[in-house]
Amino acid sequence: METARGKGAATLPELPRSARPADRLLAVATNLFSTHGIRAIGIDRILRESGCAKASLYSTYGSKEALVIAYLTEMDLADRRRFEQATEKLADPVEKALVFFDLARAKGVRCDFPGCLYSNAASEFPGVRFEPIDAHRQWVRSTLTESFKAAGAASPGSTARQVQLLYDGALSASKVERSIEPIRFARRLAAEAIARARAVEA
Repeated sequence: METARGKGAATLPELPRSARPADRLLAVATNLFSTHGIRAIGIDRILRESGCAKASLYSTYGSKEALVIAYLTEMDLADRRRFEQATEKLADPVEKALVFFDLARAKGVRCDFPGCLYSNAASEFPGVRFEPIDAHRQWVRSTLTESFKAAGAASPGSTARQVQLLYDGALSASKVERSIEPIRFARRLAAEAIARARAVEA
């Protein structure tokens, strides 16, 4: 988590100078925000590393705040795409739900245990609600709920809430402990919770 290249928690491909300024700004901001945090990164660094003029930032995004929203939105869309790709060949709804943990475990190893980038962003702005973060959390919960309905679990919404809280805690603990073990343990607890919910329904 100490370098902006290679171990960035969320990365977009480095773009050529011929790419649109808006795309270069977002790619650089994504790499820097996810690696170092949002408040630690100033506009001047984003402009310098993207090779864009300040006028390009303000004509495309209007402000750093709007660039932060674009970063969170792009991260949400990328996570949804990764989940869809990882589950497209899975038929078992329970296995689909547990893919959230599998993706988090792989990302922890690949990206130096970043924790949850949405929680990281929210913690930098106490009292502020970000629509992309709310949308992402709602998507996770609704995806889990639909999976548990398909699996025949009792109270699928409540079970989804339990599993989401296990997922949240696993990411936080993984970051603090710099280990994937909390994610592995939470996955097992989630599988047990789902099994209990299905047994009640049966």
